Amino acid sequence: MFGLFKKKTEIEKLQEQYENLLQKAHKASHQDRTLSDKLMTEAEEIAKKIDTLKK
Repeated sequence: MFGLFKKKTEIEKLQEQYENLLQKAHKASHQDRTLSDKLMTEAEEIAKKIDTLKK
């Protein structure tokens, strides 16, 4: 109950974006490989940002 109003940290927001991009890339890989590659590249950039914030 106390976590109800807890704001997300920057890392949590980035992790959520990363997971969403991975899901979209997986769905797109069945139809449009170039779109899937683009989404994977964006996900990798977010992963790098997460790594730098964790350090």
